[in-house]
Amino acid sequence: MSETARIILDGIEYELPITEGSEKEKAIDISKLRAQSGYITLDYGFKNTGSTKSAITYLDGENGILRYRGYSIEELAEKASFLEVAYLLIYGELPNKTQLNSFTTSITHHTLLHENMKRFFEAFPAGAHPMAMLGSMISSLSTFYPESQNPDRSVVDIEKTIHRLIAKLPTLAAQAYKHNTGHPTVYPSNDLGYCGNFLKMMFGLPTTPYEVDPIVEQAINKLLILHADHEQNCSTATVRVVSSSQANLYSSVSAGIAALWGPLHGGANQAVIEMLESIKEDGGDLDKWINKAKDRNDSFRLMGFGHRVYKNFDPRAKIIKKAADEVLGQLGIEDPVLEIAKKLEQVALNDEYFVSRGLYPNVDFYSGIIYRALNIPKDMFTVMFALGRLPGWIAQWKEMVENGEPIGRPRQVYTGANHREFVDLNSRD
Repeated sequence: MSETARIILDGIEYELPITEGSEKEKAIDISKLRAQSGYITLDYGFKNTGSTKSAITYLDGENGILRYRGYSIEELAEKASFLEVAYLLIYGELPNKTQLNSFTTSITHHTLLHENMKRFFEAFPAGAHPMAMLGSMISSLSTFYPESQNPDRSVVDIEKTIHRLIAKLPTLAAQAYKHNTGHPTVYPSNDLGYCGNFLKMMFGLPTTPYEVDPIVEQAINKLLILHADHEQNCSTATVRVVSSSQANLYSSVSAGIAALWGPLHGGANQAVIEMLESIKEDGGDLDKWINKAKDRNDSFRLMGFGHRVYKNFDPRAKIIKKAADEVLGQLGIEDPVLEIAKKLEQVALNDEYFVSRGLYPNVDFYSGIIYRALNIPKDMFTVMFALGRLPGWIAQWKEMVENGEPIGRPRQVYTGANHREFVDLNSRD
């Protein structure tokens, strides 16, 4: 007999089925509760509510485990390329050499943008936030590829849409950066890898040959892998809900971009650097700010420490800390802000207050440090996050479409006024 949960409502007992995941996670299936009893469940922020079954990413916050399709994040970050991981997330298995070559070739030959898109960038004001430009430009891709708006198109056409989006996002991101610097567009190079090509489009100039630093390229590769998916987070859930209406992939990802932009989500690494800059501008007295963080009556809190899901440690942070050390060592950077970051890291790793509360440096802390070291502007940090997260969004979209999941439609508990009679305007007080 299958396992069930029992709930008593208004003296009537209801049996609810228990479902179990492949990692022994258990959930109470309430999908028929409202139809049977008239009751719904209330869960602010959906912290305890599963919205779907997914075979993509496994996350165990208590034990610091993150796996993509069963593969540990530690192994993938150490041994795989970003495009290998993208293929894994989207198609379910690591590619063989033939599959990877075909996938890479397709993406390489879809990196160019329609020249008319330059006019869109030209219309944005100088200093426009790159995330605003990125979201707008991604959504506009559906106008250049109208076949993407057909939910019943062929598998071949769906593949083209997926490959185009993966290929064009770095180009769009780099052009957003170039727009704000006033520098000319640098076109993609088919002889470079995914991460190296992005770096060239970002920092290259038509007047000077650009050499990709392998240490920097590898660090970017790791960062993108570490951000590639993270279960049903805010932006991923947004992509799934939007696409559940059969909105096209470009629009769905654009919605994910908007969700990611918030400082409580993708904007956290930018907040880290802004905090470190504030400490420097205040004179660099780290002890003062440590004491503020410990003071319950002080509104200040350290950014880039602890995690809402990982209770003991963030497995991604250990990996990216090593990459951060390599980048800083290779580049020989002398930056007072980064010096403050190093000192703060040591305090957090050794001070009993932080250790006992699980306030360890997380992936946002170290990624912010790397991006600053690479001269990537703060307002581009979240764009970098989006570059990494794209394969996860696509995989989640693809899974939802293939499973034929229903349109997202959360319920609510109404707390407004009861029925009222309309009062004519002349009779109102």
